Amino acid sequence: MIRTLALFLLAALASGPLLAQSPTPVVSSDVRVALDTSAGRIVVALHPDKAPVTAGNFLRYVDQKRFDGTVFYRAVGGPDYGFIQGGTQNDPKRVLPPIKHESTSQTGLTHDDGALSMARYAPGSATGDFFIVLGKMPAMDAQPESGGDNQGFAVFAHVVEGLDIVKAIQAGPKSPTAGNGVMKGQMLEPVVKILSARRLP
Repeated sequence: MIRTLALFLLAALASGPLLAQSPTPVVSSDVRVALDTSAGRIVVALHPDKAPVTAGNFLRYVDQKRFDGTVFYRAVGGPDYGFIQGGTQNDPKRVLPPIKHESTSQTGLTHDDGALSMARYAPGSATGDFFIVLGKMPAMDAQPESGGDNQGFAVFAHVVEGLDIVKAIQAGPKSPTAGNGVMKGQMLEPVVKILSARRLP
């Protein structure tokens, strides 16, 4: 679906073996959201203090129940390394206006294990599709020293419960024919439904 994301992924998968890392600590300003899926519950901690635009956008989708009934539709990589992608899939009844891009060089967040980040085309085009990272993918971070589109993707949250569910979704069966170009063979079949997305106390 998103060609830019696919190209960044190729670089990320070629960047080397999975690196050891410490989980991102949860701080008092984080906002927790439960994604109840047909595969189980995933709880994420949003970081509005570090990524206010991107976290605020995600919360608007949550509060307006725009994620209810959407799906995780794409899964890439091997055990403990790759990502799953889901969201509104450009459904005109669900998408909100695109948001300003918050790069990782601005927020200090990185594409580490359990990070949530926004799918996009050009910088500033993200709406309601997001992905959850397994492992460490520095090639998805901003690369200011590189030419061209070097802004990477906008991390705004981390999984705090249910990373096993993310791994189970990523390992799920894929269609051998669905998807275009490098995304062929990456589309989940069946998809995993996002039954609801709600803030937690």
